[in-house]
Amino acid sequence: MRVAIIGAGVAGLTTAKVLLQAGHDVEVFDKTPDIGGVWSRTRRYPGLTTQSPKAQYSFSDFPMPREFPEWPSGAQIQEYLAAYADEFGVTPRLRLDTEVESVVLEDGRWVVTTAARETLGYDRVVVANGVFSEPAIPDYPGRAEFEAAGGRLLAGSDFHDGEDARGKHVLVVGYGKSACDVTVAISDVAASTDVIARQLLWKVPRQIAGVLNFKMLLLTRMGEALFRYRRLRGFEKFLHGAGNRLRRALLNTVGSVSVRQFGLARHDLVPRGEMEHIIKNAIGLVTEGFFEGVADGSIRVHRDQVITRLFAGDGRPMAELADGTVLPADLVVCATGFTQGVPFLPEPVQERLFDERGNFLLYRQIQPIGVPGLYFNGYNSSLFSPLNAEIAALWIAADLGGALNLPDETTRREDVVAQLAFMDTATDKHHSRGTKIIPFSIHNVDEVLGDIGVQIGRFTRFTHWLNPVAPSAYRSLTPKLLARLETAPEPVKAPL
Repeated sequence: MRVAIIGAGVAGLTTAKVLLQAGHDVEVFDKTPDIGGVWSRTRRYPGLTTQSPKAQYSFSDFPMPREFPEWPSGAQIQEYLAAYADEFGVTPRLRLDTEVESVVLEDGRWVVTTAARETLGYDRVVVANGVFSEPAIPDYPGRAEFEAAGGRLLAGSDFHDGEDARGKHVLVVGYGKSACDVTVAISDVAASTDVIARQLLWKVPRQIAGVLNFKMLLLTRMGEALFRYRRLRGFEKFLHGAGNRLRRALLNTVGSVSVRQFGLARHDLVPRGEMEHIIKNAIGLVTEGFFEGVADGSIRVHRDQVITRLFAGDGRPMAELADGTVLPADLVVCATGFTQGVPFLPEPVQERLFDERGNFLLYRQIQPIGVPGLYFNGYNSSLFSPLNAEIAALWIAADLGGALNLPDETTRREDVVAQLAFMDTATDKHHSRGTKIIPFSIHNVDEVLGDIGVQIGRFTRFTHWLNPVAPSAYRSLTPKLLARLETAPEPVKAPL
């Protein structure tokens, strides 16, 4: 089939690779001049690194270069993705600097129209523009006055050069990983660096107690099982039953270690609640140097605060906080999240794509209900993003090859609604409109592979209970699926 893929980030590239191997004719669109999605040079902020170690943030059949550090930089990840595209023949299929304006179903085919008014026809479309596509910037009162006085307000993904902060008073809004990364990167050159944190989040040390790599605890099947999933299996039943006290102790001990390790109580930076509630907000990896900067005074954190207005005071850009504090603010960097949207899809499709609250209705985070011929990949924000995207790509290839035996539409819709209801409870509705699967990344892998009918060996899965999940363990699955598709009857290209 002829397939259009919108987005050349992790999900778009691995989908293109798998579908090319399955014999499809693929084109990949991206509005940026290079591949990488969030890792593109057009979006990289100073200090950007992966949140997962390189072994876990890799594709199954393409390991990261040995010389890369444990947590590669944004530029290194972009380099890795470019090499992946070259290795598997994706690069010639890229249409970069090409923004997709609309994707419309006409006479049984999808018509893709670019911003340059070029129209192209495809049998199927994969949306891989990502859940971090459009930055969300608060609409602060007084912005015009603030900017007239020389102040700058921009999203973290639009802040590319730390030198722009040299000698300036900088406010960083947010307390997630990107906010802390930016803060550390600029604190050495800025005149002052203030973090405005609406809510403090628990931070996981890269080295717990300075010794144990965090991946040994949270990037294992055991680590994932510490959080209650929708369906409990095997040992999970013990952990959330008779072993519940042990489970809570394991998680909350990490919180206690973090408090001591970073001196959080001394700086009034202990988050509310306990570490076991971490998934109700975000699992954030500590940025090296952040709490050290707090300790030496180069970084100031204003907890439980928001900016209420921007203004000009004595001709200088200023910001006022909810508690009345007034701060000089030459530069305000908003690391305040993203919106998930598909503006290029027509209204009738969007009506089927979302529930009444604006959550994406995607079966297995891949297939919209009632919209044949349309797939999504990368709408499964994960601690193992390349692996989850790769497994989703296998699911798409299997469906295109007629190798999936799925429940009927009603049953699939009921499953999606039940999954959203579960995530509402598990994450206190902080699941990015249904696109976040953290901390249930490997549960998602297992469910998707269950549909396809392939899986890694039981012994390997067992070793992943106490050792970090290794994406390389899944490298045999693509050849297995491709071999099955080669011997399967030619699928009928059903009308859309």
